[in-house]
Amino acid sequence: MYVYSIVDFIPPLLDGAAVTLKVMVFSMMLAFVLSFLFGFMKLSKWKIIRFIANIYIEVFRGTSLLIQLFWLYFALPLMGVNIPAMTAGILAIGLNYGAYGAEVVRSSILSVPKGQMEASIALNMSPYKRLRYIILPQALLLMIPTFGNLSIELLKGTALVSLVTLSDLTFQAMSLRTTTMQTTEIFILLLIFYFLIGYPMTLSFKWLEKKLSVGRV
Repeated sequence: MYVYSIVDFIPPLLDGAAVTLKVMVFSMMLAFVLSFLFGFMKLSKWKIIRFIANIYIEVFRGTSLLIQLFWLYFALPLMGVNIPAMTAGILAIGLNYGAYGAEVVRSSILSVPKGQMEASIALNMSPYKRLRYIILPQALLLMIPTFGNLSIELLKGTALVSLVTLSDLTFQAMSLRTTTMQTTEIFILLLIFYFLIGYPMTLSFKWLEKKLSVGRV
């Protein structure tokens, strides 16, 4: 019986890592855009806009990411809408984490002291300038730690795309385990691969938080 070495496992896991990174980057971009879009919508003075934002946030936070993924990939084709596995994975993860991010944006903006908003109004600053120069710089500093945590959770969530036939890290690891029956070595490598992807992200958010904190009390 041939005994596989760790070196034999690395090429397929690298292929899986490329898929995981692609899903992570695009779903993170989508989540980031949706976070600010619906975060601002929740702060709108228009009730209908706040209502739409609430529906999106509560639906995607209140239901399972796995079910959302299955719904996009398996249920929509029954209605005549066929979505590729990669697109379904990116959409499901982006929509799900965008809902959590929207609450981060909303709460961070509301955490900026009201006195500063009142002072900017007294200085006759336009709404855009108030947001650009007064509110967002302070709110972003509050958002970064939570966005960092959400990004790591999003990375972990990408493992679910293996259930819709995408050959990501988890899918490749499970395939190797079935073929070789060397569970321990494969799963140790899997942990190392996820750590090597996630740890630089953690350091990047810490660096960004430190960078934006310069000159602030």
